[in-house]
This record gives sequence, structure tokens and C-alpha cells, in this order.
Amino acid sequence: MRRAPLALLPLLLLIGCTSTSTTSTPDDKPTPAPNPASPGGRWQPRPGVAWQWQLNGKLDTSVDVPVYDIDGFDQPESTVAALHAAHRRVICYISTGAYEDWRPDAAKFPKSVIGKGNGWDGESWLDIRQLDVLEPLMAARFDMCEAKGFDAVEPDNMDGYLNDTGFPLSSADQLAYNRLIAELAHDRGMSVGLKNDMDQIPQLIDDFDFAVNEQCAQYKECDTLTPFIDAGKAVFHVEYELSASEFCAESRKLKLSSLEKKYELGAWRKSC
Repeated sequence: MRRAPLALLPLLLLIGCTSTSTTSTPDDKPTPAPNPASPGGRWQPRPGVAWQWQLNGKLDTSVDVPVYDIDGFDQPESTVAALHAAHRRVICYISTGAYEDWRPDAAKFPKSVIGKGNGWDGESWLDIRQLDVLEPLMAARFDMCEAKGFDAVEPDNMDGYLNDTGFPLSSADQLAYNRLIAELAHDRGMSVGLKNDMDQIPQLIDDFDFAVNEQCAQYKECDTLTPFIDAGKAVFHVEYELSASEFCAESRKLKLSSLEKKYELGAWRKSC
């Protein structure tokens, strides 16, 4: 989860107080009904669909887009139902690759699976090799998403093997874990997105129903996401340090669902 380090929060809060517009642009025209289901019965978001991503602050449900990505723990079943009543599809944000010390299930994670901090306050990488420990914990989280009526899951921190986690994680470890996560979602009738993990897109494209990416324009790697677009699968994309005018032309060309957001992921947004 891209949350700002504590040292940056005062600045971000100041920014948030001075720019809170969530007005939709003409490119955010919602579909009359949510995107159709895949042949397997799961929702399949299509390239270019407009979306809103809000993980912090009071949820603003007035943004006129067909897809919302919101925190699975923080938001109740009633919120999901209300969004469905407004013809929105709803994605359940859950961290699957990192421990979060404020979550209600935090005490269930043994110390043996908790590694180094991932740069965000209260978060630490998980030892994804320990499938026997993590699978039931993640299954319980996905059960929660299903019980609340979510259509899909956004599993975060899916590229630990590329980071200094405190564990000797391999690319094979990551592939096995990411496929497990996809299976847990699919077993519950929910679609699932591949979060970042750009290097493993070729191996995982068939396991995931869409992609979620942060800052591919800043790092000049958005072309890497085209396998999802070519497969008719949406790529939900955000930039934090570039203005919309700097990346939207390329995003429209590539058929990405792109937003400019602040790091705290409140209601504020600018769309392409």
C-alpha cells in the first residue's frame, strides 16, 4: 500500500485540505450497468473503464464512475451494497504480502512470518514461502471480502521477492504465492488483480483478471502492461508525482484506466 512515511504526513494532510475536488471529467462517463462477467462467471473489467481508488478518509461515493476500489476492512457490507445499488462494481483492497500492525487480525500472524519494514509505517514484509501459515490467514480475509459482497480483490504487496524483505525470497516463491492468492479469490467467485509485479506479468497474465499499477509512467514502463490490455483485461493505474497532463496522452493510447492521486489515497483524484 502506497501510504506516505510519517515524516511526510503533515505535508500531505495540508495538500489534502487545499485540494479535495472529486468532480468527474468527461472521460469518467459511467456505463449504464457494471462491466459483464467473464465466461467463468466472474466480473471482468475491460480496458479503459473509469474508476475511483480511495483507501483513507470518509468515503466519497459521489464520484460518477463504474468501479470503486476501497479498503476491505474499513468499509462495511452496507457501503458495498449502496455502491452496487448505484450500478458500481466494488474491489476489496487487502494487503496479502505485508503485515499491517493495525488490522484486527494482526495478532494471528506469528513472528516467524514477519520480516523487515516495507517503508510504510506499521507495515512489514511477509515470508510468503510459509504457505501453510499464510493461506488460512489470507483465506479468512478473502472470506470477509466475499461476505461483504465485493466483486473483486486488489491484493497488495505482491512483489516482495524484488525487495529487501529479510527473507531469501525467489521469483518462484513469488509465482507460487501470487497464484495461491488468485486461486483464493476465484474460489470465492471474485476476480483478482495483479498489483505491480511487472516482471512476472508473462507468467501470471492467465491467473489474474486485471492489473493495478502504481507509477508506470514515472518509471517509463507502462508498455509492460499491454499483455493485460491485449487480453481484454483492465489496467487500473495511478501516478503520484506526475501531473495528469504529463501521462494521460500515453494512458489513453494504451487504454489504461489512469488517475492522478495523492499518496494518502483519499478522495481527491484527477482522471485521464
